[in-house]
Amino acid sequence: MLEVKTLDKPDERRDFPRGHLEAVHMSGLDFAMATFEPGWRWTESVAPLAGTETCQIHHNGYVVSGRMHITMDEGGETEVGPGDVFVISPGHDAWVVGDEQCVVYDFAGAMAKEYAKAD
Repeated sequence: MLEVKTLDKPDERRDFPRGHLEAVHMSGLDFAMATFEPGWRWTESVAPLAGTETCQIHHNGYVVSGRMHITMDEGGETEVGPGDVFVISPGHDAWVVGDEQCVVYDFAGAMAKEYAKAD
């Protein structure tokens, strides 16, 4: 099998307050590029769409640009920036740090399938 797609022509785009994601759906991989604008925070921008208090999506990601602070429901927290690769379990909040948009690639699949999708 050989399959190639480009984010220049995503399969779908989802807009949410202060951000959006573009996703391609492939055999065995759902890939998303998310752009979060300054002032974006999950609990304010996505929680109303998700219907949960914190993000319940598992993320395997890579930060292309910008910075994001992440807090886990159980109390752990960190900040990620350009070049960082991360795994985040369900049960977290996150927000953009500073005045630069944060661009993240997500390889988990769940983000591309479910994130910020209105029911």
